[in-house]
Amino acid sequence: MSQRINALTIAGTDPSGGAGIQADLKTFSALEAYGTSVITALVAQNTRGVQSVYNIEPGFVGAQLDSVLSDVRIDSAKIGMLANTAVVEVVAERLRYYRMLEKAPVFVVLDTVMLAKSGDPLLTPDAVEALRKWLLPQVSLITPNLPEAAALLDCEMATTEQEMCRQGEALLELGCEAVLMKGGHLSDNESPDWLMTAHYHQRFTAPRVATRHTHGTGCTLSAALAALRPRNANWIDTVSAAKAYLQQALQQADSLEVGEGIGPVHHFHRWW
Repeated sequence: MSQRINALTIAGTDPSGGAGIQADLKTFSALEAYGTSVITALVAQNTRGVQSVYNIEPGFVGAQLDSVLSDVRIDSAKIGMLANTAVVEVVAERLRYYRMLEKAPVFVVLDTVMLAKSGDPLLTPDAVEALRKWLLPQVSLITPNLPEAAALLDCEMATTEQEMCRQGEALLELGCEAVLMKGGHLSDNESPDWLMTAHYHQRFTAPRVATRHTHGTGCTLSAALAALRPRNANWIDTVSAAKAYLQQALQQADSLEVGEGIGPVHHFHRWW
């Protein structure tokens, strides 16, 4: 692997800068990866919610992927908001095509974005089946929170860590290589996550940070995983490093003055 990491984000936008493409590119830069991007949707949103969504025509999403993957060596990719079935299918098709050409990213992290932090929908219900069928078997790691895992499995949301683990195992059976089950929706003082593969289960935990500035945490974590994986020997070390970065970004978030609602984390906490 080259010392210089090129990372790709495939996602929607956030004009307020806390989530989506903007958050991903900030995270890549903070973690010393060169960021490239493919935009799937133009989202009018801010810290108070989503006001409007303009979906990019699927063929143009494919054209953007061609522009990047035909020219730039991409070491890792993060996939975020895909909006609808047609976009899911074109992303899956392009990944298959460039894998045959040996130009696809070595590592692909799928952040199964379905709802914004405000609760606004970011994925059509029919696209969930497309995610299951076309993308899960192609990716290296998925990072569902508990509502997203339940939607992917068409079951009730887990309410305990034992149920989290059972659902993680069920997601592995759908074809992905690894699952990071995020337990932030549990009502414990800690926020436990479980990294699961066919070979091991690894628990990660961190104290909850008392801040309302949590906009874009899922985007930031998945982007950090993509940026860090090429430099680490395995997913355990990668998840540990990514969670440490996000924990500091949350702890420093109150120093920012962005918006009147759920503010962003501090991506550049190491510098200012």
